Amino acid sequence: MAIALIDKSGKQIGSADVPAAFAVEPKGALLHQAVKRHLANRRAGTASTKRRDEVAGGGKKPWRQKGTGRARHGSIRSPIWRKGGSVFGPLPRSFAIAMPKKARRRALAMALAAKGADGSLTVIDAAGLKPAKTKELAGLVWGEGAQAGSSVLFVVDAGRDDGAAAIVQCGRNLARLAIVNHGQVSVHGVLAHDRVLVTKNAYEALAEVCGA
Repeated sequence: MAIALIDKSGKQIGSADVPAAFAVEPKGALLHQAVKRHLANRRAGTASTKRRDEVAGGGKKPWRQKGTGRARHGSIRSPIWRKGGSVFGPLPRSFAIAMPKKARRRALAMALAAKGADGSLTVIDAAGLKPAKTKELAGLVWGEGAQAGSSVLFVVDAGRDDGAAAIVQCGRNLARLAIVNHGQVSVHGVLAHDRVLVTKNAYEALAEVCGA
């Protein structure tokens, strides 16, 4: 597996070393579990309906039990009445799925390894990179040899990359570009984008985390 290393102008200057953490064979079951967990954990779970005892009104029996010729009823807020309570409607709940930290890190390593294997992972030496305009950043992300319509995940190290703030600032208006700090990278984010662009500092940080 060869991972291209480019400079701040988008020119390839060599290949990035592949750490042992990324030299793993992707396993579909683990990747699926990580993606499922990510999608489930971001669900709000705030959908709510009212039971018959929570709906306003209905305290009085609508008519007497016998002698009217109509079916017996005790409340107009019964579930069979219009505007009545709900029987099996949703209630606030948590959709969170637990997953061991070691398994999460291994799944992230597998996702990055899969991108590296098909040539969709690129490392950029971002030293001195401080784009002043959105057009300049777009030219770097979708330069020569890159598909203009591809979606890109740009991973930076906000703590060590001097130009991280400028990259975020210039990339806000690019629809098919997502910029995240290395600590916010998810398996879903890696797999959902066509290409992954990682700064050298962020690449080293991810390798250290995935290898822990």
